[in-house]
Formats: sequence, structure tokens, C-alpha cells
Amino acid sequence: MAAESGTVEISIPDELRFMLPVRQRTGVVRVPVDGVNSLLHVIESLGVSRTEFGRLEVNGREVSSDHRPTPGEQVVVHARTRPQPVPAHRYLLDVHLGTLARRMRTLGLDTSYSNDADDPELVEQAIAENRVLLTRDRGLLRRKALPDGAFVRGQDPDAQLADILDRFRPPLAPWTRCPSCNGLLQGVPVEKVEHLIEPGTRRSYSEFFQCNDCGRPYWHGAHAEGLEQIVASVQAD
Repeated sequence: MAAESGTVEISIPDELRFMLPVRQRTGVVRVPVDGVNSLLHVIESLGVSRTEFGRLEVNGREVSSDHRPTPGEQVVVHARTRPQPVPAHRYLLDVHLGTLARRMRTLGLDTSYSNDADDPELVEQAIAENRVLLTRDRGLLRRKALPDGAFVRGQDPDAQLADILDRFRPPLAPWTRCPSCNGLLQGVPVEKVEHLIEPGTRRSYSEFFQCNDCGRPYWHGAHAEGLEQIVASVQAD
């Protein structure tokens, strides 16, 4: 028997409409369905990644993403609630988010990043290390094997960091991780790192840290104030 053809009405929340094609960003979206494809498939075909929506309702009752919509149904899509719970606050960033990775590490977040990992490698690592994959690649988020992921909102690193902190509300421990390699930092006397720093830095700062993994020295430079303002704004909410 041939599948029945027709359309369903899908209501997308305002905060997810940016993922839709421009022509569909206002009002109810009408989508052809065949009674075969799942609601997950239909929503993703609009451009909304599976990681970005939460509850689904059809004709006023909650359904799973496996539901097969039939013509005439009215679908309401809800955005993921914030803060979003995750199994562990361990993160993995794709190759385009290097600056964001450094900032997350500066705030003490366990953040893995490589500038040459391909999509299959990222998914495998996310699974093996129980990490949330952060990316702006919607195709990557559509991979069925990926357990946890999120689309990073914002074009610049400041906006992206604010989005991640708002979405997951991870516990922060500023200045405890190496921005370069994600290793843990420990406070050290200046004598231990003075051969690694410039004389001007030695005279200007009194508190130094060193990475247990790569050995790089750190101190609270001018960028610290900006990051501390971000932390304070998140903790105040």
C-alpha cells in the first residue's frame, strides 16, 4: 500500500528559528510527510539539529522523536531546557573552535581540542572519553552515534563562551588548566619558571603557575579581567 502524502504543521520555538531556512523563519512551518520517516528526520530536514530540541508534542500529547507524523498533525517543538544536564562536564571541540577551547580551559573546564581531527575521529573520541561535542557543524551533530553534542551559538569567541556557560552552567575553576594542552596547573615559585619568562614579566607579576603536562608557565595577564567579568556575570544569574 502506498504511503499517504500530505503535510504537518510544525511550530518551532523562537530561539531555534535561526536554524531554519530564511523563508520559514516566521509562522508555522508546513512540511510534507509520508507516514514513513520519523519526526526526528522531519525536524532535522528543516535544519534543526537533534541536539537542540527537547520535548515534542503532537496534537497536544508528548511523543518521542521516533514518532512517524501523518498528514494533518500539529507538531510543537520545544527547545532544550537550560541549564542542560550532561553526564559529565567534559567537552570536545571541533577544529574551528580553537579560541573557544583556550578560553574554556582558562576557566578550568576539561576541554579537549585538536586542530586536525576529522568528524569520525571526533565522534569516536566523544564516545570513548564521555565528552560533549561542541561544534557549529550541523552535519556533525546529525551523526547517530554521537551521544551528546551541542551547536555553539555566536560568531565570536566571547559570544560562544557565554552561550556554553549559559547552556551547561558547568562548575568553574579559573586558572587551574593549561590553555594550550588542557593539563592541570599548579602554583610555583618564580624561581622555578624565571628561565622561561621575560624579565619584564618577572618584575610585573608575583604569582606564577606551571602546567604539569607541557611545562608552560602562566601568570594573570591583562586578559584575566575580561574572563573574570564573564565568570561573575554567569555566577550572578
